[in-house]
Amino acid sequence: MPTIFSASWILPITSPPIKDGAVAIDGDRIVAAGALAEIRNLFPQSPLKDLGEAAILPGLINVHSHLELTIFRGRLEEPTFPQWIGELVRLKAESLNDDDLLASARLGCVEAIRAGVTTLADTSSVAAPLAALIESGQRGVIFQECFGPRDEQAEGSLAELQSKLDAHAERLVKAGGDAQSRIRLGLSPHAPYSVSARLYERAARFALDHKLDVAIHAAESADEAALLRDGGGAFGNGLRRRGIHFDPPRCSTIKYFDQLGVMETAPLLIHCVTVDEEDIGLIASHKARVAHCPKSNAKLGHGVAPLKELQAAGVRVGLGTDSVGSNNTLDLIEEARFCSLLHRASRRDASVCSADEMLRLMTIDGARALGMESQVGSLEAGKLADLMAIDLSRAYHTPHYDPAAAIIFSCSARDVVLTVVAGRALYDGRQMVTLNESEVMRQVAEIKARLFPG
Repeated sequence: MPTIFSASWILPITSPPIKDGAVAIDGDRIVAAGALAEIRNLFPQSPLKDLGEAAILPGLINVHSHLELTIFRGRLEEPTFPQWIGELVRLKAESLNDDDLLASARLGCVEAIRAGVTTLADTSSVAAPLAALIESGQRGVIFQECFGPRDEQAEGSLAELQSKLDAHAERLVKAGGDAQSRIRLGLSPHAPYSVSARLYERAARFALDHKLDVAIHAAESADEAALLRDGGGAFGNGLRRRGIHFDPPRCSTIKYFDQLGVMETAPLLIHCVTVDEEDIGLIASHKARVAHCPKSNAKLGHGVAPLKELQAAGVRVGLGTDSVGSNNTLDLIEEARFCSLLHRASRRDASVCSADEMLRLMTIDGARALGMESQVGSLEAGKLADLMAIDLSRAYHTPHYDPAAAIIFSCSARDVVLTVVAGRALYDGRQMVTLNESEVMRQVAEIKARLFPG
């Protein structure tokens, strides 16, 4: 028998908002969405969970995160991006063990679930995010990172990548339940300053041969652009200090990837701040996708990615928070608000990035960017029952005339009162259901006290 969730607003995303609406869930699927009276007539014997003055939406989709770095919230405040990366690498290598990284990833999952995020595309170098996602009950894509700036490292790096992917696949099988249907695997050759041309070529061929999705940090910063243009900038200087030869292709990151065959994988390109019109054409023609991370790009001083130009070219763009180490939160609602205001300000145009557009960006557009649009991203009969609900009854929501505007411009993660994946509540508005939040907080506090006393 289905369960009915009702609220003052249902926002299906791919169809107009429904006042006094309801969603019926049977098992892991949505069986109906519409006016409450209609749904009650369809299922008169079904139990009703009325959320009152609230909005029910599809679960939010974060297309770029680094769960293992949650422990670094507020710790990585270096003045330049190369310094930020250097400190991150040092702290992670010198200070954290596997248990620490798992606690960090669990904390990220707790925060994301409380923020209504049901799907995460996580780029990670360790096993902790996969383990945390299995436990949390969330949906996700784990993009296993590989590194190797020296050409002679390529074969060894690829062998290590394959070994880690095999271990991930085995872990998913052992987890049982719905873990294999919730979580899929991909690969991520990290960035042009940390991956050689040879490794990019090998990784792209491996992905195509094994039908694996690919995510890459791309066109993120001026230093990356300088490296590819003439071998200059902080990354070029850093490689030379380490005795690593880099032959600059004297073109943009996207054109470089095209030369290497990487674009044939239709990768998820993370950031794309420095892309030009030709780059956007290449991205669109190869059906590549973009993870837009406006807060991280702004905080690290990289600039503003050309969101509207990418969308106008037909590129599938989703919204990502990046890591807590470069954003400080996994609040995708806050990310959407910042995204709208940033693009309106930079373009001096208040007509762009409407509330409705922002809702799509973090739901159905995110699903399309991850190739999941037939399963999640909207409230439609037949789709998986991934949904979230936001309280609209508080003083700072009142009055509200348009639920989309209220959510994007007045709400935050603190207002989420329900998070459901495949029909299973992960957060019921009072407590976490799948993860022991208090234990996670205790472990994180111990790690902080041990590593960063004072």
